[in-house]
Amino acid sequence: MEIVGGVISRDGTAPADGRQGGPLIVTEDVELLDDLLRLCAAAGALPEVHHGGPSRRESWDSAPLVLVGDDAADRVRGAARRRGVVLVGRDQDDPDVWRRAVEIGADQVLLLPDGEQWLVDRIADVVEGVGRPALTVGVIGGRGGAGASTLACALAVTAARAGRRTMLIDADPLGGGLDVLLGGESADGLRWPAFAASQGRVGGGALEESLPELHALRVLSWDRGEAVTVAPEAVRAVVAAARRRSGVVVVDLPRRVDEAVAEALAQVDLGLLVVPAELRAVAGARRVASAAGMALRDLRVLVSPGAATSGPVGLDPEEVARLLGLPLAGEVPWEAGLSSVQAAGTPPGGAARGPLARFCTAFWDRLPVETAGVGV
Repeated sequence: MEIVGGVISRDGTAPADGRQGGPLIVTEDVELLDDLLRLCAAAGALPEVHHGGPSRRESWDSAPLVLVGDDAADRVRGAARRRGVVLVGRDQDDPDVWRRAVEIGADQVLLLPDGEQWLVDRIADVVEGVGRPALTVGVIGGRGGAGASTLACALAVTAARAGRRTMLIDADPLGGGLDVLLGGESADGLRWPAFAASQGRVGGGALEESLPELHALRVLSWDRGEAVTVAPEAVRAVVAAARRRSGVVVVDLPRRVDEAVAEALAQVDLGLLVVPAELRAVAGARRVASAAGMALRDLRVLVSPGAATSGPVGLDPEEVARLLGLPLAGEVPWEAGLSSVQAAGTPPGGAARGPLARFCTAFWDRLPVETAGVGV
């Protein structure tokens, strides 16, 4: 069978950069082929194209996704059954398209143009080699000075030190920038303003490669320019892209919940509400928990000593959790001299034997079991 020139890898192997090969397209319909090539380009994929059934079985077997034009269904009916076959057509009124899909063992029937965005996303997923979504943990302060940003950084630093692929997302534009807290405010890479108007899909690999790398993790933070409003659609796309890379995503969340923050909360697997062991802090945290809990599937409380104390004082952690009506996730330890250590260039959680780092390490070690299957 003739192979259309100018398209990718005929041996089905993955490219050297670790990305999966592109989909296999089987069709003689020129207009349909043009549409499928356009959608592959939008997804960043280079397909292998055959006018009829593949001339070599390995092309059919090894392709991460097979797109069969409705015109070619008869020609691939005898091919070996496999997962990842999509029958693509245009005739919305053809009742026999489902029969042909069953005959070739297709997983899906896709009718253009309605299914274009779904197909772009599916192609992009297979090209990126998407596996299990990243475990996404959101950290919220019950009040200002609770230590939420410090904890978010420490969780990310310890996850990366344990060898997990880790991304830290600063979702609080008024927080001053987590890259500063990590000592990387001048590091090369994109910040939130570069993604403010993003629409549709953001490539997970492209996102990761574009961000500053600090302490073996990737950080999406804010720059020091004028305030920029990030559209809710952009927040949804960016967090979704981060999650597709597997591993761990830690999101530092503001106490207010607007449309953009709600988009981030909707993709968080576990929320941690950091509350100092003080009655006034608990009162304020009630309002934060009420707002965040409307979008979070799993919200737990972490009791902290607070920034204004010199040690763990005040309410008992179990009492804080009871007053808030939330499960207790633990008690964040007091670490003397943390500010001076950070000023010297060590990030939160960077001292592996420090109380905060040991707490975060233990948190990651037990989390997969506690979350009933949601793990890294």
